[in-house]
Amino acid sequence: MRILVVNPGSSSLKVTLVHDGRAVDDDGGPYDAVGVRFVHGGPDHTEAALVDEELLADLDRVSDLAPLHNPPALRAARELLDRHPGVPVVACFDTAFHTTIPAAAATYALPRAWNERWRLRRYGFHGLSHGWASRRAAELVGRPVEDLRMVTCHLGGGASLCAVRGGRSVDTTMGFTPLEGLVMQTRSGSVDPGLLLHLLRREGVSPDDLDEALDRESGLRGLSGTSGDFQEVRRARDAGDADAALALDVYVHRLVREAGAMAAAAGGLDVLVFTGGIGEHAPELRSAVVGSLAHLDVRVDGRNDTAAGDAVVGDGVVVVEAREDLEIARQVAALVGGYRRP
Repeated sequence: MRILVVNPGSSSLKVTLVHDGRAVDDDGGPYDAVGVRFVHGGPDHTEAALVDEELLADLDRVSDLAPLHNPPALRAARELLDRHPGVPVVACFDTAFHTTIPAAAATYALPRAWNERWRLRRYGFHGLSHGWASRRAAELVGRPVEDLRMVTCHLGGGASLCAVRGGRSVDTTMGFTPLEGLVMQTRSGSVDPGLLLHLLRREGVSPDDLDEALDRESGLRGLSGTSGDFQEVRRARDAGDADAALALDVYVHRLVREAGAMAAAAGGLDVLVFTGGIGEHAPELRSAVVGSLAHLDVRVDGRNDTAAGDAVVGDGVVVVEAREDLEIARQVAALVGGYRRP
């Protein structure tokens, strides 16, 4: 089955052709189906869905929940429907993997009327990556995913952790928006809401300025004074920059703390999985995190220093290449395997 996978970003467009589960270089048609990544599916979409005008209208209504990513995905989906009549176009959602999170983990302790009126909840993100990483890690350790308790660490410019039990998401670090949770390249992660109210009320920071600072001027960038790129911050630290050293210390501290929390949510830890650009290419970071989680019976060995691609790098520690494209193709194939063109 030939599936065109389209991944629209806020300022980029990634396209992959997947033929029978493998990415191939040939990007020409015809295609049996097309999959489009949507960062946010809103409260009603718990699995991949065929794109039609009703679905597009529904997703347009929740675009304000992902204003940088959903609008370009909507434009791409509409254009693909026009360009490929008769070919099924499927929307795949980063939020869908986390719809299995129990109410206790998904619910904010806000007034019940607010939660009900505005459908406030912890959605979680990077679900396509977490779903792929958990299944691939199970293959690497040679055990059924249904038998495993995992923490999957998607570490890139954006970053989140997921507690996976029996192949299902039971908790995650991101919430209503991708700002919650870990320290990231330019995002703050979780901050005391009282501190934010203080900035708004007492220090004259405007809501727009606060939004800009939390999303684009914080995290590793804000603490180090660099671009926030992990390798740049690491080089600055190694050159003696105290601000960069503190930035990495804060990053690792939050990562370790949240990984421990996710292990608790999973009911224990059988496998710790690293994925994403940083997770795959920063053996020093993996070693630091795993060393602080040794009480959970995970450890790295010499394989950690030379790992490339998918690899087991110690006892209960696995590296998986981020392949949202293959996860999208898997979901598309499952949905439209019996599809017949009208």
